[in-house]
Amino acid sequence: MKLPNSSFAPEMSLAIEAALSASEQIMRVYNTRFTHDIKDDKEPVTEADIASDKVIHKILSREGYLILSEESADSPDRLDKIRVWIVDPLDGTSDFVNKTGEFSVMIALVENHIPILGVVFRPTDNTLYIAQKDKGAYKRINEEWHKMLVSSTNDLTKIKAVVSRHHLSKKEELFLEKLGISDFIQMGSAGLKIAEIGAGRADLYFSMTGKMKQWDTAAAHCIIKESGGKITDMLGNDLIYNTKDVFHKNGILVTNNLIHDKILNI
Repeated sequence: MKLPNSSFAPEMSLAIEAALSASEQIMRVYNTRFTHDIKDDKEPVTEADIASDKVIHKILSREGYLILSEESADSPDRLDKIRVWIVDPLDGTSDFVNKTGEFSVMIALVENHIPILGVVFRPTDNTLYIAQKDKGAYKRINEEWHKMLVSSTNDLTKIKAVVSRHHLSKKEELFLEKLGISDFIQMGSAGLKIAEIGAGRADLYFSMTGKMKQWDTAAAHCIIKESGGKITDMLGNDLIYNTKDVFHKNGILVTNNLIHDKILNI
């Protein structure tokens, strides 16, 4: 696959290869009568999650960096490394189970606690989102690359919000009301929701839960930053990665940047 920027790091091609190969395994399962189990954290897991994880590990291991993945045992050795991969082999498993099509493979390369490369791939429509620090963000659909750029909306009365399909809490519903937003889109996969903002099709995504983890945001973090948007926790603090505690305990806030401080103030 020809990339839109010839100066992308070699890790970009590796991450794309891993995402596409993993997606083949995911869709193989998706097109069957599969079953699912429930993990200790009450989240579903399927054969596709495990198969995707295995393929991604096999391909990314060529580079030699350690991997933090939702579906693999964690290694404390990663904490001493400058660079690590952070992976969600199947983001949006509930949507996979419910066959909404709103799920993705997410792969990020993190350096000194900051995502410097991100790949998000949606297998059901072959949409690929990629970004590298200081190299821009791009979306590939129908075999054509398009540079990603957030919207220019700065009026809160005109913003478009995208929120969780399965985990929207009463507290979050009340915050939407406080913002004056009655019309919003519900989607699966945090990565896809963030990509909607990066592509300029939405302006705001937030989650107040303390249950989101680093693999839920790492790949999309780089994409939204390189699209001109902003991502923090709900208190305005930067998100950091490759830490011992992998939870984003203060939730996340993603915007087109122009409305970020206004949302934080509210």
